[in-house]
Amino acid sequence: MDSPQAPEPATVHTIDFGALSRNLAGTLYEPGAPVYDDLATPWNLAVQTSPAAVVEAANAADVVECVKFAAANSLPVAVQATGHGIASNLDGALLIHTRLLDACTLNSDSNTAQIGAGVTWATVLAQGADLGLIGLCGSAPGVGVAGYTSGGGIGPMVRSFGAASDKVRSFDVVTGDGELRHATAQSEPDLFWGLRGGKGSLGIITGMEFELLELPVIYAGALFFDTAHVENVLRIWAQWCPTLPHTATTSVAMMQLPPMPGVPEPLAGRFTIAVRYVFVGTADDGATWLAPMRSAGVLLMDAVGPMPSSMIGLVHSDPEDSMPAAERSTLLADFPREAVETLLEAAGPDSSSPQLMVEIRQLGGVLPQLPETPSALCHREAGFGLHSVAVGPPPELPAFGAHAEAMIQNMAPWAYGGSLANFATGNGAGAFAESYTPSVLAKLSTLARHFDPENVFRLGQVPAR
Repeated sequence: MDSPQAPEPATVHTIDFGALSRNLAGTLYEPGAPVYDDLATPWNLAVQTSPAAVVEAANAADVVECVKFAAANSLPVAVQATGHGIASNLDGALLIHTRLLDACTLNSDSNTAQIGAGVTWATVLAQGADLGLIGLCGSAPGVGVAGYTSGGGIGPMVRSFGAASDKVRSFDVVTGDGELRHATAQSEPDLFWGLRGGKGSLGIITGMEFELLELPVIYAGALFFDTAHVENVLRIWAQWCPTLPHTATTSVAMMQLPPMPGVPEPLAGRFTIAVRYVFVGTADDGATWLAPMRSAGVLLMDAVGPMPSSMIGLVHSDPEDSMPAAERSTLLADFPREAVETLLEAAGPDSSSPQLMVEIRQLGGVLPQLPETPSALCHREAGFGLHSVAVGPPPELPAFGAHAEAMIQNMAPWAYGGSLANFATGNGAGAFAESYTPSVLAKLSTLARHFDPENVFRLGQVPAR
């Protein structure tokens, strides 16, 4: 039976947002208010947003009020914490900002964290430092925990410990019917399944509890090589990866970093290659496994060594400031020598590539092992992930994106098929759909119709019905 369609939307100018504002503990901002621009702007400055109003939620009850109001007024709803997942212009939407839901409590007795939707990984890492605890964060600590984990969470220790979504114990989530639900594997098994990997398809997460690891020290960092060694380093890295144990997670990135604050002087203004590495065993073992890469060329910088696990963000040193960017990604089944040569032709030192960074992440390890409680995360068996980032004035970004798409097409002989949800953001509903198998996507769509009968999350991740 078909689900009911959302009623015809009211004209935004006729909606009395004051009726919503009076029921909130937080604050509602309409266009023209200075805070509106701050809250509505996503991390990717190439995305221009124009929501009808923005609510800075003070608690979960505010999120409930917003969702109910949106359903009654036929408004789409979107959510933002750090803004890394926003890809739509949000035209006419009610945007809920969750940065004030910033409670974060780590429990060293149970090795768990309880966090609000506004908490970033940087906060969890900082609190875990004194306890010797770490969560399965991403490469950028400034990213929100909830959004990252709901997309599966494939981070710099994925080969050793799997996906972040596998470590979740519970979610507090407001579904499209305006209900605040506590979802666990026992209480809401279908919702719990979809929230772990389904990104924003089924509701707005207001809080969550997840497991932490006892891991005070890691052997980690990055090796940097100059232009003349890029090709040799990439070839050796591709041969080295299959030899690694699951205690090692690595990626390699060809980079063209501009001279600007935060970029180390040896890397600025030149074409370089970085080998990122996280080893969760002893430093001696970590150094032994890394030795073939240390000898792959003349090093510009060797920044690998024992470090507190709370400093794991230094491995990738992802940019923290907002910028206009074009990102593309895909998954590879394998990365043999022929694939290396193809990638070098498209994005190597002699290619005139406009990409700021082209990265290959090795997957595998324990990631393909299915968790005891199933989830919506797909494509666990992929061997590698390919991701590119180009930065520049927004008028130039479409051409940069076209170059990346051509590069991905050239890599088609080694394609696994599809992408990962957190890397598909910004490339449309079709790209997001490729993050899932047909059966998983069908189940997510069915659940979305059940939990969101008025289709208020139609700007979300599941293709609009």
